[in-house]
Amino acid sequence: MNLFSEIRVAVIDALNAMQAEGALPEGLDFKNVAVEPPRDALHGDMATNAAMVLAKPAKMKPRDIADVLAGKLAEDPRVEVAEVAGPGFLNLRLSAGLWQGVVKAALEQGTDFGRSTMGAGKKVNVEYVSANPTGPLHVGHTRGAVFGDALASLLDFVGFDVTREYYINDGGGQVDVLARSVYLRYLEAHGQDVAFEDGTYPGDYLVPVGEALKAKVGDAYVGKDEDVWLAEIREFATDAMMDLIRDDLKALGVEMDVFYSEKSLYGTGQIEAALKSLEDKGLIYEGVLEPPKGKKPEDWEPREQTLFKSTEHGDDVDRPVKKSDGAWTYFAPDIAYHYDKVTRGFDALIDIFGADHGGYVKRMKAAVSALSGGEVPLDIKLTQLVKLFKNGEPFKMSKRAGTFVTLRDVVDQVGPDVTRFVMLTRKNDAPLDFDFDKVLEQSKDNPVFYVQYAHARVCSVIRNAEAAGITADDATLAGADLSKLDHAAEITVAKKLSEWPRLVEIAGRTNEPHRIAFYLYELAGELHALYYKGNDDTSLRFVQEGDADTSQAKIALARAVAVVISAGLGILGVTPAQEMR
Repeated sequence: MNLFSEIRVAVIDALNAMQAEGALPEGLDFKNVAVEPPRDALHGDMATNAAMVLAKPAKMKPRDIADVLAGKLAEDPRVEVAEVAGPGFLNLRLSAGLWQGVVKAALEQGTDFGRSTMGAGKKVNVEYVSANPTGPLHVGHTRGAVFGDALASLLDFVGFDVTREYYINDGGGQVDVLARSVYLRYLEAHGQDVAFEDGTYPGDYLVPVGEALKAKVGDAYVGKDEDVWLAEIREFATDAMMDLIRDDLKALGVEMDVFYSEKSLYGTGQIEAALKSLEDKGLIYEGVLEPPKGKKPEDWEPREQTLFKSTEHGDDVDRPVKKSDGAWTYFAPDIAYHYDKVTRGFDALIDIFGADHGGYVKRMKAAVSALSGGEVPLDIKLTQLVKLFKNGEPFKMSKRAGTFVTLRDVVDQVGPDVTRFVMLTRKNDAPLDFDFDKVLEQSKDNPVFYVQYAHARVCSVIRNAEAAGITADDATLAGADLSKLDHAAEITVAKKLSEWPRLVEIAGRTNEPHRIAFYLYELAGELHALYYKGNDDTSLRFVQEGDADTSQAKIALARAVAVVISAGLGILGVTPAQEMR
């Protein structure tokens, strides 16, 4: 039940009637006509911009359109008042029965309330995390993992067929460095003193990997040249690191559908096939790039390279795909990987990158546009840095990792639910401060606590009602006499509930799961405000002594709030609290 969509249909029907009567010219496009909450709740329940957006194409004054439209809408029994404001905005006040109907719909549909068919089953690939398999995930990866996972759940909720994917960067030189680092831990497991030189990974997380390698091969590699053990240890170490990463993701509640290996692109003809696709479109050529803008590096010299005409698809400069020595650039396997995504039949692609990959956005979008003939959109979301604090001081070090705070450090201290919710309390491209003390604080200023407390409060109300002999299951509450919800404070909560289906579609359309967290905080605020009003006005208390019918109506409103909070937290990957300690 999307009340805003239903009223928009009423607006469109009224506009069509105006055209039929000659009050509006024929052939107008209504796609930009919107029905939204007004900026100021005092102006009404909903507002439409219809007169404003149609005035120019209709060659009429907005006010003239709005006056006629207001008269049409006033005939709708759901509309109590249709009032023209300013130059032609139209504010609507709706009947209380509509808001009471929202409560009933939430209880009948449960956590499916607000679920949408907007995605129409289109296949979407969401790639996120995709960290190098050289160590445990750090706090930056945590934010990308939470954002990507919540986005995937949101898109599923609005009707897309979603694939969650992790791209394993196991084709570059960093996995050779990993192998050499594991070899040092292997020697250490054999009782040798080792020194970690610059460029190796000194973290303690490789100690058990070295020991596991010793258990597998004994002393077979001790004292042997690198060419004897590098390839085998590289594979062994990569597998061990991916097991560690999968474990870290599981602790955060993240499960991938696909793990795709970069290494699988090499020597299989897939890179060549992707570039052949571009070449067939006249987008690959041999050329020389201009020197970098700003200044010419001392060691720069013009070299002929194989280039992709990415400028024909929105990039700033053409990009090399093969070096002058014949080796692939980093960009080439990325093109092949996305070509594989396109050929797998996805209707849309979403990549979640760290902020340090901002320079990669245009070239990747250009590649997908070229590979798909402009048919498959690619949205790239950048996640900004996370600054960690503890006791008011920056929190920077992890002994286990050697140089950074790991995902497990964060989850072990505050739990996966808190971690996930806090990571979504800022838009993905805004920096985030994560204070270990504040995220566990029990106050309104802590959005995690505030939302969870609202859900737990409703659970407590229901337990108390049942203890008092009042039946409070969802089916019974949905059948209660909801016309008893007639106080302005109660209607305010129901109005907030009505925004949920609309909010979900907006968040899904913009790929912005943080909107869910923001909404839940606002909804929780309305529930808490109603609860505290009951301290002074006993008629607002959820349980009315000696009046089971009225109690059930009021509990139904509270339970509807819990249903929506539960649905929203489900999208965010957070478990709703049944009680607070």
